Formats: sequence, C-alpha cells, structure tokens
Amino acid sequence: MAIKSTLRYDKLSKGLQAEIIRNRNKGWVNPYRCNDCDIMRRNDEHDKASLWRPAYVRDIEKILHLPYYNRYADKTQVFSFYHNDDITRRALHVQLVSRIARNIGSALGLNLDLIEAIALGHDIGHTPFGHAGERFLSELLYNETGIYFNHNVHSVRVLDKIFARNISLQTLDGVLCHNGEFELKEYRPCYGKSFEEFDNEVLCCDKQGSAYIKTLVPSTLEACVVRVCDMIAYLGKDRQDAKIARIIPFNQKFQTEKIGTENADIINNLTVDIIENSYGKDHIKLSDTAFNDLKTAKEENYKYIYKNESVSKEYVKVIRPMFEELYYKLLDDVRSKNKQSYIFKHHIKLVQNHLRWYSGSNYEDEEPNLIVADYIASMTDDYFIALHKEMFPNSDYQIVYKTYFDE
Repeated sequence: MAIKSTLRYDKLSKGLQAEIIRNRNKGWVNPYRCNDCDIMRRNDEHDKASLWRPAYVRDIEKILHLPYYNRYADKTQVFSFYHNDDITRRALHVQLVSRIARNIGSALGLNLDLIEAIALGHDIGHTPFGHAGERFLSELLYNETGIYFNHNVHSVRVLDKIFARNISLQTLDGVLCHNGEFELKEYRPCYGKSFEEFDNEVLCCDKQGSAYIKTLVPSTLEACVVRVCDMIAYLGKDRQDAKIARIIPFNQKFQTEKIGTENADIINNLTVDIIENSYGKDHIKLSDTAFNDLKTAKEENYKYIYKNESVSKEYVKVIRPMFEELYYKLLDDVRSKNKQSYIFKHHIKLVQNHLRWYSGSNYEDEEPNLIVADYIASMTDDYFIALHKEMFPNSDYQIVYKTYFDE
C-alpha cells in the first residue's frame, strides 16, 4: 500500500510560467542582473575573462582551489559531537545554498556564475564548532584587540587578504552581506557599490560587530538571492539532522503552513514564493504569509534545536575553555616567534607560500592576535581537537562523541 505524503508543494502560477517561457523565447535579459562586463577587481590587469573561463567562473575556481575549501568537509554546521555521516557538515550546506540560489536565479534571469561564487565562498571563514566556535573566538579576539570576529567578515578576509586571490568586488560583497541570521521581507540591492565603500563596511563590521552587520545591504540581486537562500538551505535541513541526532522526535510538530514544515516543502514553497513575487523586479520579495512563516520557522528552530540544552551544554562546558587555552598558548608562540610551534609550521608557512604568488606582503608582520584568530578559524573540528590534545596532553577537557550505535 502506498504511503500518503504529508508534503505540500506549491507551483508557480500558470500566468507567470507562460510569461517566463515567452520571455525566454524572445531572448529576454533581466535588466537588473549583474553582467560579466560589470565585474570589478582590485587588480583589473589580471584575471581577465576568456571564452573558456568567464568572469565569475574565475572566482568560482579560485574559491574551489583554496586550501580552506577542503576543510568545509569537517566543519560543524549545527551538531558537533556526532560521528554520523548522515548529519550535515558545512561542505554540504554551501552546496545546498548554491543549488537553491541557482534555481531561483535561473528563473529570474540572473547571473548564475556570480550566484555560485558567492554561495561557495560565503562560509569559507567559518570556525570549527559552528556558531558556538564563532562566539568563543570573537570574545577572545575582542578582549585582546577590540575587534569582533564574525564569520562573514572573516570569509572576506580569507578570500581578499589571507590568500589575496583578487576576487571580484561583487563576489566579496555577496559574501560579506550574506548573513542568514537576519531575515527580511524585501531585499533591495544597494547598486553601484565601490571598493572604497566596501572596505569601509568591513572596517565597521570589525569595530561594531553584529549591530552593524544587521544593516548591510548587498550590491547585486544575485547576492540578495544567496542571502535568503542561506536560510532556506538550513531551516529544514537542520530539522532533519536534529531528528537523526535525536534532539527532537521524528513527529515533532511545527506551526508553519504556507511554507510547510519539512525540508523538501520548505525549499520548494519558498523558492516558488520568491520567484512569483520577484520576477521582473529590481529587488527580491517574499509574500506576507511566506515571510511570516519564515520568521516562525526560525523561531521554532531556535526553540527546539539551537537552544536545546543537549546541543549547547557541551560547547560551554568543554569547547569554550579549549578555545581559551589554545588561543593564549598560540598567541605566546607568535609573540615569541617560536618557529617550532604548529602555528608557524601548519599555518603561517602555508599562508606565506601562497601569498608569494599573489602579494608581496609578509604575513608574519600581521597583528599576532589576528594571526591566531586566522589559524583557529581555519581549523576543522577534528584538527582543533587533535591540536588541543597535542598541546595539552594532560587536559581534563575531553570530547565524547555519539556514534551510530549509541541509543
């Protein structure tokens, strides 16, 4: 007997489907898209587009070939203390963001290469242990320097400073402005942003933290799409993972009706709603009911998942003090120029070897706290734990993982 699905999939209105098909047949080009010829780089003499490597494809490939891209595969999305390959890591998250955003961008006639570049790079600066690790590192860095650590800003630092890959302004801006914690009903780009304005935004983020980040506005429709798709990609997926991790029961009740409650219908229904309300416009828009459901879904995820004690207690009890121990030991090593330290052998040497091809700067001249923050942020969960054990072999702080076989 067939099992009746509880999922509900919306469809685009027949009128809009017909309009999109007519426009495609006429060769319609969205007048608000970011075209390849609009690209801006710090060094315009390098990385010129070619037939086989168009403008934003170059950004995609630069990101894919960064040493840190590999590390997405062992960085926490939400659930850190599980040895379970069915629970999402950050590598899958950025791919999901890219896929959902490209689907929407294709229907709206946007630049899919730019969308992919922003999506694949948006979390490249994320710490181990997800947002908890981000908070702990920010506390340490701020206490020492007055600079906040935020993963969107650090992703820009990785692409633009640490590895200095001459990434386009449009991609960097999309990465900086992607933060999926701040939902809006409408996303209206601040068109025509310059590098000077962008650099000032980065400085304000460093000094003011999340209070300023909430005010960031992307400069392209493509970046607006990625920003809302960051939320679409994690809302339902985190619920799937929470059920696998037994944080919530498989029959957990959620309240959203317009967008649904499961990953599949949340993705489909928000995608349809955005296309329906944004096609041909100079901004991205959600309907009132979809936006209200989006807010409700996030609130429910925080209530049942992110603030669940079984998720948060190990971070505070174990990971926070491990961050502090590593941070100050590594800071001493940088200040004393201890070349035998792993921060020199595994991090500074790696960065210097890459910078010699792209920049004449000496990474060792950076502020020591920034070097330490760069190193810790670059770590995977497993590397962080292994390094802590190597440097503090007698530490009382131990991670106990839940496996496939734990009841």
